[in-house]
Amino acid sequence: MLAEFSIVPIGVGSSIGDQLAEVLKIVDASGLPYKVNPMGTVVEGEWDEIIKLIKRCHKTVMKSGERALTSISIDDRKGKPNRIEEKVKSIEKRIGKSLKK
Repeated sequence: MLAEFSIVPIGVGSSIGDQLAEVLKIVDASGLPYKVNPMGTVVEGEWDEIIKLIKRCHKTVMKSGERALTSISIDDRKGKPNRIEEKVKSIEKRIGKSLKK
C-alpha cells in the first residue's frame, strides 16, 4: 500500500518548517520506505503501520499548535511490492526517459 499524506499546522505563523522537520524525523525513524515531495510525503507499508505513523505525526503537530489539517491519499494494490519506486519507473519506461525527481 502507498499512502501520501500532508500535515499543515494552522496558526503557527507563515513558516511551518520546524513542525514538518519533526514529522519527517518520525517518518524516517519508522523504517518504512518513503519519499518526500514539496507537497507531502509518500510512505509504503501495511495499512496498520501506515495509519499508526500518520496518527503519530498528526499528534506531534498538534502538540505545538491548536489546529492541523491532515490529508491522506491511499493507493492499495495487491501483489505489487516496491511500488514507491516501480510506479515512477513504469511511467519513465512508457515515455522513454527519466523524469525529474
